[in-house]
Amino acid sequence: MADPLSQLLAGRDWLMADGATGTNLFNMGLASNVAPELWNTDRPDLVRRLYQDAVDAGADLFLTNTFGGNASRLRLQGAGHRVRELNLAGAAMAREVADAAGRKVVVAGNIGPTGEIMAPIGSLSQARAVEMFHEQAEALKDGGADVLWVETISSEQEFRAAAEAARLADMPWCGMMSFDTAGRTIMGVTSAQLSALVERLPNPPIAYGANCGVGAADLLRTVRDFVASGNERPIIAKGNAGIPHLEDGHLHYDGTPAIMADYACLARDMGVRIIGGCCGTTPDHLRAMREALETRAPGPRPSLEEIASRLGGFSAVGDY
Repeated sequence: MADPLSQLLAGRDWLMADGATGTNLFNMGLASNVAPELWNTDRPDLVRRLYQDAVDAGADLFLTNTFGGNASRLRLQGAGHRVRELNLAGAAMAREVADAAGRKVVVAGNIGPTGEIMAPIGSLSQARAVEMFHEQAEALKDGGADVLWVETISSEQEFRAAAEAARLADMPWCGMMSFDTAGRTIMGVTSAQLSALVERLPNPPIAYGANCGVGAADLLRTVRDFVASGNERPIIAKGNAGIPHLEDGHLHYDGTPAIMADYACLARDMGVRIIGGCCGTTPDHLRAMREALETRAPGPRPSLEEIASRLGGFSAVGDY
């Protein structure tokens, strides 16, 4: 039987994913020096509210609060031994919220980068990366995640390690990289290279794409290259709500709900199948995105000029 995400994709032209995890938890009072994953046990009421807000805003899919839930990142908080506990708790709460939604909602077990540099440039071996991702994947699976959601990856080696962990856990998965103003990840991977990479894996993801990066306009420029690659696998776009600015010691994003509604429809018209928001994206943004996707008729594939004019321009001059 197909997994729940594939089932939804088979019957829908587009799905809406959730918004930011960190931004929304910070708005609830999370301190910047505290790992969000610790709230899965310390403040489960607020993590449940994070999940419920996404569902209430119309998300068809939402991520567990486990982005940094691997041993390497948790070790920085003295919690490297709590990988299973924190991932299991985060996924179990998500499962409860999804099951009570009254409609099919997919729980995506969120897996972010290790925070280490892969060998030979850095010291993290492929085997150790697979081990850390696999530990996290098994806990998310046992907690009730429908799929694994690997995101913000920058190197091909780390992407391959996460894919192998999903295979070992016998879990369907989705994979995203984060691209900068030059259309590359910080480790130099281009969108065309990612499109080719996913098809070379022994267990390709259900869908692939880009998240985070700079702003929504830049992310859609990356999506254009996914489309141009000829890869017909479903594409994911999870862009930031504009560009962050520091005000009174806090980060504020300049992307309004109206701008993110435009972004969502532009993404749909480019052929994106799973559309969500990343940093700065609140439930207000999600509600505007859902309403626009449901009420605005699909249009032709937008040009870069239209994307720039509607979303506030690109962060780098010229094309890449």
